[in-house]
Amino acid sequence: MSIDTIWFTRCPVPTATGLAYKLGWLDEEFAADGIAIKTLQETGGELARHHYDHGLTTLVREGGNLLALPARAQGADTRLVGLTWIDEWQTILVRPGSGIRSPRDLQGKRLALPVFRRDDLEWNRRGRSIARGMSLAGYHGALASVGLGLGDVILEEVGSPEATPPDAAPGASLWQGIAALVRGDVDAVYVKGAAAVEAARAAGVEVGIDLDALPQRRHRVNNGTPRPITVHRDFLERQFDLLTRFLAQTLRAADWAARHRDEVRAILQQETQAGGDAVAAAYRDGFHTALAPDLSEERLALFEQQKNFQLVHGFLDRDVDVRAWADARPLAAARALLDSREQLAA
Repeated sequence: MSIDTIWFTRCPVPTATGLAYKLGWLDEEFAADGIAIKTLQETGGELARHHYDHGLTTLVREGGNLLALPARAQGADTRLVGLTWIDEWQTILVRPGSGIRSPRDLQGKRLALPVFRRDDLEWNRRGRSIARGMSLAGYHGALASVGLGLGDVILEEVGSPEATPPDAAPGASLWQGIAALVRGDVDAVYVKGAAAVEAARAAGVEVGIDLDALPQRRHRVNNGTPRPITVHRDFLERQFDLLTRFLAQTLRAADWAARHRDEVRAILQQETQAGGDAVAAAYRDGFHTALAPDLSEERLALFEQQKNFQLVHGFLDRDVDVRAWADARPLAAARALLDSREQLAA
């Protein structure tokens, strides 16, 4: 069966898929086949919903697990073909002078917990209330790092349950807790990413706890750590060669990024809709050297940890067997293809 379009979607964060697209390599790879590369972000409209439900059979999705896991739990016929890990300024913000400087200081404090959005509850798509899921996981990881739990803090629901207006600023629906922090309604709020850097600076609040600095990765597990790459089973089985070539360009972009930090940050200003200073603050410590996906035992175990967390906290309809979901063949074939091409070019 021939196809004329390969779709992909990614979140506004560093992804090798996004880099491969911005560098023009995905278009170049499939131009001779007459196959167009299109993104859900740039197309918009009715198709945009497939970022959440993975309903397009020729879609490659590199995005947060708070959407990929619930979609799988609700029966989306997908396969997990890669996992990435990018630390991206996961922080807990506080007011200046709060005295909150370590996870232990959170004990007994009021932490902002974004509400479930009304539409997400009514339509049984709870994973789309991303701010709530990320905040819970962020607090849980920080507290667990010092032997505490969510029962040791006060979770205060904040924000509006209504859908975000289409013309809202980037991150407006995610970081409503910052306003509650400024008002004094809560003592701390979880945020992450470049847009949150700018929101925090504008509000005059500061980082109390840098979650990226927690030494053990299991305490930094969240929506994007690990971040899955998923495809529809039909695409994997019927168009394995096309998927392999797509992933080869993704791996090529990850290899390129490791040698071009400044160029990656410039592209990320477009991807995140944030300024250069915010991108530099959010993506640090050699992030550009670690964009390549894999299905290593470590990442699978951390991904399974996040799945279990979502199941406990009401984001999944049913359990997901992460190991059975994963298929390492496409990524292995993509690496072999890329290596053979580089050897021929040498």
